[in-house]
Amino acid sequence: MPYPKLKIDIKKIKYNSSRLVKESARKGIKIAGVTKVVCGNPYIAQSLVDSGIEIIADSRVENLEKLKEIKCKKMLLRIPMPSQADDVVRYSDIVLVSEIFTIKKLSEQASNQNKIIDLILMIDLGDLREGLFYEKEILETVAEIAQLKNVKLLGLGTNLSCYGAVIPSKEILEKLVLIKNKISNLFNIDTEILSGGNSGSIRLFEDNQIPDGINQLRLGASIILGIGIDHLPINGLSADTFILEAEIIELRKKPSKPIGKQGLDAFGNKPSFIDMGIRSKAICAIGRQDVNPEDVSPLDDKINILGGSSDHLILDVTDSEKSLSVGDTIKFRVNYGGCLSLMTSPYVYKDFSDS
Repeated sequence: MPYPKLKIDIKKIKYNSSRLVKESARKGIKIAGVTKVVCGNPYIAQSLVDSGIEIIADSRVENLEKLKEIKCKKMLLRIPMPSQADDVVRYSDIVLVSEIFTIKKLSEQASNQNKIIDLILMIDLGDLREGLFYEKEILETVAEIAQLKNVKLLGLGTNLSCYGAVIPSKEILEKLVLIKNKISNLFNIDTEILSGGNSGSIRLFEDNQIPDGINQLRLGASIILGIGIDHLPINGLSADTFILEAEIIELRKKPSKPIGKQGLDAFGNKPSFIDMGIRSKAICAIGRQDVNPEDVSPLDDKINILGGSSDHLILDVTDSEKSLSVGDTIKFRVNYGGCLSLMTSPYVYKDFSDS
């Protein structure tokens, strides 16, 4: 079996997906299943569709192209590049937008391809990433969209917690409902979708804090990794869906502090070390080119990660109760950033299990 290996439990991902689909449906909300953390993996995307999800969403049009054979609607999450308008129209059904220049490009390409593209106009409610911020520009943009061919304003959306770390709240999401009502009154446009954010909004379920009118959430981390806001596990979901296994390529006793005058490491940083005497150190064949050491943690809590270079992960295994040898493997939990990196790395073997 090749290493490093990322073991992916499809059964647990399906469980998370099915549970969230059912819980959301009881509140009148549909889920767009986000596959960006798994690099648009078709196997995982199909498992979401099999669990009842009707829209697969991704930030990269290249990933949507990989998913073109999966029978569901495709949503492009990241505001599209004008230079990619042709492919955006070809591989997307729904597109999150904010710039009228790009929207006009999409209209032109949709006309050329004899296709109607649904738009979700993004509204910035304070997180300060994408979206229109001022009411005047929102209304002006809606007015321009209404004059374009081959595009339809399907809904409004917002994003919270990703950049500004703004915590989703009922009060914030109610602003999206008010904007929808104003557009309806002024333009006689009934926006079908109010997309109220990502996995950070899940915790609003617990206290029935999702405002009436919000009818879509774009969920990735909660489905794929069982986590929500602040990367904390969500009650009732599986949070051990991904396990990294890396092979030991060296195991030796060495000093805990480097010997000699220190400069910068390979990444331009000056690391600091505590002198703990001679320690047993293992090197695993995985490095920063695959994942940041900060984004993985050993299942054996008596093993400590000391650091890593491009291709090596250095561990202190002195206190481990296991008898380790060269050729053995060490297992790690992965967080959101770790999953994203490991799924993107072509050097990490992906091992899918659905048993």
